[in-house]
Amino acid sequence: MTTQEILNSVGQFSASDVLLFEEHIVQRSFHKNDILLPEGEICKSVYFILSGSFFQFHSDGITETIIDLHLPEEWMFNHPSLINQVPSNTTIKAFDESDVLELSLINLHSLIARSQSFLGLGRLFDQAGNRTYLFDNALTPVQKYSYITKAKPLIVQVFPVKMIASYLKISPETLSRVRAKH
Repeated sequence: MTTQEILNSVGQFSASDVLLFEEHIVQRSFHKNDILLPEGEICKSVYFILSGSFFQFHSDGITETIIDLHLPEEWMFNHPSLINQVPSNTTIKAFDESDVLELSLINLHSLIARSQSFLGLGRLFDQAGNRTYLFDNALTPVQKYSYITKAKPLIVQVFPVKMIASYLKISPETLSRVRAKH
């Protein structure tokens, strides 16, 4: 995916905007289980996943509860921590070998100061929609699974049943029964 295509996923950007963006991003690589954002740290960047996958979870010391699953060609960040600049209550960890583009908030503000086109990146901060739909509606396990496979079709190919079930807030056994019927 080119930088132009990445930016076009959130708005319209000129060739000079693309060059400016490229000056403000950093490409980073992560190995399986590397932590991108530890719980307790303030999220100060947004990330575009070029390859690989990540999961966001909360741990009580015994159990990891999956909060989100992130796939290639998605923007990723801890929403409450980034928006409110408070310590993250979740960890973001690489599920496998991954490459991302990192855009810090400082660089985002710099981009907006240089070109109003970058105000379009504000759409990134409305991404909580999938989770809101899943958990603010009284969906059955079948409806949850159907919704997530439409919103993120690769999710079932990348992540194990146990992680997907945790994300959907259903038991792995229930998810297995739903998948068998789907």
